[in-house]
Amino acid sequence: MAAGLGFKTFQTGEVLLSSDVNGYLMQGVLVFASAAARDAAITSPQEGQCCYLKDTDAVQTYSGSAWVGFDDSNAIQNSIVDAKGDIVTATANDTPSRLAVGTSGSVLVSDSAAATGLNYIPTLFAGKNAFINSNFGVWQRGTSVSVLAGATATYTSDRFALTTQANQASTVSRQTTSDTTNLPTIQYCARVQRNSGQTGTGSMIFGQSLETSNSLRFAGQTVTLSFYARAGSNYSPTSSALSANIYTGTGTDQSRVAASYTGDAQALTTSVTLTTSWQRFTISGSIGATATELAVIFISTMTGTASTNDYYEVTGVQIENGSTATTFQTATGTIQGELAACQRYYTRINAGSVYTFFCNGNAYNTTVATCILPLPVTLRVSATSIDTSGTASHYRLINGSTSTACSVVPALDQAATQSVALNFTVASGLTTGQAINAGANNTASAYIGVNAEL
Repeated sequence: MAAGLGFKTFQTGEVLLSSDVNGYLMQGVLVFASAAARDAAITSPQEGQCCYLKDTDAVQTYSGSAWVGFDDSNAIQNSIVDAKGDIVTATANDTPSRLAVGTSGSVLVSDSAAATGLNYIPTLFAGKNAFINSNFGVWQRGTSVSVLAGATATYTSDRFALTTQANQASTVSRQTTSDTTNLPTIQYCARVQRNSGQTGTGSMIFGQSLETSNSLRFAGQTVTLSFYARAGSNYSPTSSALSANIYTGTGTDQSRVAASYTGDAQALTTSVTLTTSWQRFTISGSIGATATELAVIFISTMTGTASTNDYYEVTGVQIENGSTATTFQTATGTIQGELAACQRYYTRINAGSVYTFFCNGNAYNTTVATCILPLPVTLRVSATSIDTSGTASHYRLINGSTSTACSVVPALDQAATQSVALNFTVASGLTTGQAINAGANNTASAYIGVNAEL
C-alpha cells in the first residue's frame, strides 16, 4: 500500500485519479463485525492498514505479519490491577506498580520507606470514637467494684455502669488482656461477673450513656458500634450470648443504663455468641433524626447458679459515624486525655498514704470547718454529690499543731464546677474563723469523690 497523502478536499467535476484513491481514499479505518469478517474481506492486508472490530470495540493495525492492538508497550496495561480498589503507583522512574487496596477504613499516606512510596495505615484521629474510657484504662473508683443485687446504674470503671436484678450481686473488675494477636493495642478490659452462688435469672445491664452534646452528632446518621468480647469458661446466659444494643432517647443528659428505658428507642441490637477467645463484633445502622441521647448497653440474661468463671469480658468499645468499623482508638488518643475526660464526670482524690492533706479552709464554728477542694478538671455541671470511704475516723482536721479525727464523714456544703466546699466535723475544739487543714488520718484508704455523672 502506498504511503498516505494526507487530506484533500475534492472539487465538483474534478477527475478522481488512481493515485488519489490510493493516497487518500484507501487510508480510512475499515469497519467489520468481527475479526473473522475482516479476514474474509481482506485476504492480503498491507502493513499500516487499520480496522475497527465492532464485537470487541477494538482498533487494530496490520504490522506486516499480524493484526495487533494499538497498545503502546510502554503504556500501563490493564493486567497491572487485579482487585477492586487497587491503584497504580510506581516503584521507580518509568516503573509502574500495583498497590493493593488497604483494609476497610484505612487511609493512604506517603511513606518513603515503602516500595511504592505509599502505604495504608489505620484511621486514627481523636474524637472519632464517642465513648470515653472505652479501653477501660481509668478506674478512679477502684479496679474491682462490687455491685449489690438489685442495684440500678452503679458506676464501676469510669463512665460505665452496671444494673443488676435480684439475686445477682456482681463484681466489675479490671483485667489485663494477654492476647497480642486479637488485641494488639489494648491493655485492659472490664470483667462483668456474677458473684459465685448467685441465682438470679434476669438481665445484667452494663454500658455507657453519652450526654446530649456528644449524642447529637449521631442523630439521623448511619453509625457503627464495634467491640471486643470473650466469655469465661462457665459463662451461663442463654446460648453463651451477649446482647449489644444502642438505645436512644429525646431527653437531655440522662443515664440510660437501667432496667427500663421509658421513652427510649432500641435503635440497633445484635446478639453475639461468645467463646473463651477474643473476637471483634460490629453492628451498623441508622439513628433516628430526633435522637438527643444515646447509650450502648450490653445485656446478658443469666440462668442457673453462678460459679467460678461465670463472667464475660469486654473492651475496645467504639461508636463512630459511618458504616465501617475502623481501627479502634480511644476518644482522646492518650491516657492523660482519657483521665481528664473521665474527671469531667467524676473526680476522686485519694489519700495514697497516711496523713495526706486534701484541702484547707476555716472553722465555721467549734465543731465544723468548711474547706475548699479545687478540682483538676472542670465538671460538666456543678457537683451533685460526693462519696467518701464511709468511715469518719479516716479523716482529720489540723488546727495549728493539733490534729483531731473527724466524728462525721465529710459532707458537701456548696457545689460548683471547678471546686467544692466540704464540711468536716469534729466533736469539739475549733475556734471560729481559724485556718484549718483537712486531710486523711492514719490511713491510706481515705478519699473524696466528687460526682457530676449523668
